[in-house]
Amino acid sequence: MSPSVSSSRIAVIGGGPAGLAAAEVLAAAGLGVDLFDAMPSLGRKFLMAGRGGLNLTHNELLDAFLARYGSRQGELAPLVRAFDPRALRDWAAGLGVETFVGSSGRVFPREMKAAPLLRAWVHRLRESGVVTHARHRWLGWDDTGRLRFATPAGEQHHTAPAAILALGGGSWARLGSDAAWVPVLQDRGVSIAPLKPSNCGFDIAWSPFFRDKFAGQPVKNVVASCLAADGTALRRRGEFVISEHGVEGSLVYALSTPLRDRLERDGSATLTLDLLPDHSAERVLADVSHPRGARSLSSHLQSRVGIAGVKAALLREVLSKEAMLDPGRLAHAIKALPLTLRATRPMDEAISTAGGVSFDAMDGNFMLKRLPGVFCAGEMLDWEAPTGGYLLTACIASGRATAQGLLRWQGAPGSAEDAR
Repeated sequence: MSPSVSSSRIAVIGGGPAGLAAAEVLAAAGLGVDLFDAMPSLGRKFLMAGRGGLNLTHNELLDAFLARYGSRQGELAPLVRAFDPRALRDWAAGLGVETFVGSSGRVFPREMKAAPLLRAWVHRLRESGVVTHARHRWLGWDDTGRLRFATPAGEQHHTAPAAILALGGGSWARLGSDAAWVPVLQDRGVSIAPLKPSNCGFDIAWSPFFRDKFAGQPVKNVVASCLAADGTALRRRGEFVISEHGVEGSLVYALSTPLRDRLERDGSATLTLDLLPDHSAERVLADVSHPRGARSLSSHLQSRVGIAGVKAALLREVLSKEAMLDPGRLAHAIKALPLTLRATRPMDEAISTAGGVSFDAMDGNFMLKRLPGVFCAGEMLDWEAPTGGYLLTACIASGRATAQGLLRWQGAPGSAEDAR
């Protein structure tokens, strides 16, 4: 018979930002908390996200910040307003982590690292009585409603008066977000929107020469544009990276949602690049039309308009030889170079995922209507956001809001029943 533990302590399942935030609120309210995670240590994806400098949140005006949540702004706005970017920065300061606003408006820890914040956070949770259980992979429930966990010592069962699921999305499975919870909840009748890659790269059919020579190189200072599913033109300025399979990086991620939706609807999508956003179309046409004499086209482009390296190679990759020699067609391509996208990269490579537990499947306390006493938080809910601090802010705000919902529910008749 597998080991079984019965406890009056709340079970929080998932040791990412949403789960940690939920545990923090519950412990502050005086409740006992058992925090379970499948990995050997907590916050694995959080640490990976901070590898290049942890982007905690963003400093823009709150209304603009909330608009980043798109079609889920209505559901997420109350959560984020209750724990907004200023509150998040104050919270980090309370952990001894000072923050600063970068030139892009993104907010980072002074040390540009995730590990110090995570260590301080986990230490404070343990000091408040939260008990952590690593290498406990949640499997669902047994026939009596007990929580099932796969552990190095074999399957274990745990009984708790309520449980918060904060199990992440479906990207970066090796760090714990493997979406194994989807069929478990679907079998219990919970409505779940299909998971999709978000903040992801895309496949392009590069020629072998271009792929071998330029994969890994950044394309800087460009404006990328595309059409949303409703026909709205979207434009973003920044940089991206040529990958072996296509394109990736911050500028691509910023447009990944409309590009993905176009691919789903039409089977293909076009990402259009302005390679010289600070030059007017008239100026570019005049410059490329200027007689080049004995100079090669490459030298001409570099000297007249500053196009060289990977940008010049992109032009040659897309245009025919005849088009490259036609000043009008060449100038047009410099200002509007179309890249045909064939597919999104696999979901496990994406920074985050869209889809998840439907908001309609939960009540106002974020409790599953089909499973009284079971609450959901974080990226496993059906929402998405661009990079830039919006993901992390909403995950932490969601964890806190769900814990507060559980506290409200505990005062209701029947709230002492086991979570099942």
